[in-house]
Amino acid sequence: MITAQVRPADLKDHQRLSNLVFFETRLHRHLDWRSPLEWLGDKYFWTVENGSQITAALACPEEAAGIAWVRLFVHSGYWSAENAWAVLWDAAKEDITRAGGAKVAAIAQHSWFQNVLVSNRFGNRQNIVMLEWANQPRVSRESKGVHFRDMIEADLPDVVRVDNASFDPLWHNSQETLRRALAQSLFATVAEDERGVIGYQVTTSSGSRAHLARLAVHPSAQRRGIASAVLGDLFTRLNHKGYRRLSVNTQSDNQTSLNLYKKLGFARTGEAYPVYTFDVPAYP
Repeated sequence: MITAQVRPADLKDHQRLSNLVFFETRLHRHLDWRSPLEWLGDKYFWTVENGSQITAALACPEEAAGIAWVRLFVHSGYWSAENAWAVLWDAAKEDITRAGGAKVAAIAQHSWFQNVLVSNRFGNRQNIVMLEWANQPRVSRESKGVHFRDMIEADLPDVVRVDNASFDPLWHNSQETLRRALAQSLFATVAEDERGVIGYQVTTSSGSRAHLARLAVHPSAQRRGIASAVLGDLFTRLNHKGYRRLSVNTQSDNQTSLNLYKKLGFARTGEAYPVYTFDVPAYP
C-alpha cells in the first residue's frame, strides 16, 4: 500500500503540479495577478504525494502580514474533496500556528468548495457581488485641483499607500501585486492634487469587455467627487478604444461603493461569491 505524504511544495514540483492543475476538474483557483504555481517557493504551499504522483495541493501564501488567501486547492480522483482538504488543512494549520498565526481567507466560486469550507468551520464574512456598466452616463471628469494621468512604476509606493489606507487589511495589495496589475492593465491611472497621488484605478480587458479591477481614493480625499471623476476619465478612455461594457466587483457590505456604482449606471448581474475566513491562532 502506498502511503500519502504531506510535504511543502518546492520548485522541482512545478511540472507535476502543472499537470494536476491542468487535468483535474476539482480545482479552486483564486482570482489573482499571478498564476498559482508562481507562488511555488513561498511558505504555506503543500502537496500530497502518493508514490511518484502528486495527488493534491493547497497554497495559501501570505501577501500581507497575517493574511493568507487560499490561492490553490486541487485534488485528483484518488481523493474526495473533503479528504484531500482534511489532510492538507491539518498540515497547513500546524505550520501557520507555528509561524505565528494568520487569517486564512477564500472566495468560494464553486459549491463543492463552499461545502468544504463550511464543514471545516470557516465563517462567511461577506459576499463579492458583480456589477456591469453598459451605457455611458454623463459623468464629469473634473474635480477641483485634481488631475489624472497614466500610472507609471515609480508611482507604486504612493499607490500602495493609498490602497492600504482605503481598504480593510484583508483586501490590501502589496507593491509586487500592484506592479503586476500595472503590467497587465488595459488602463491604469492615478489622481493627483497638490499633495501627490490621492487615488488610482486599474482596468483590464478580455476580448471586447473591460473589467475595473481596482479603484481607490485615499480617505483624506474622499467626498470630493474624485472617484466619480476617475470613472468619468475611464469611461472616456474606454469609449475611445471601442469598449462598451465595463464590469466591476465589490463587497456586499461596502455600501459606499455600491451607491457610487449605482449612481454611475452600473447594475448588478446577479453573480455573487461568498468570502470565508478562518483565524488560525499562534501558539500560546
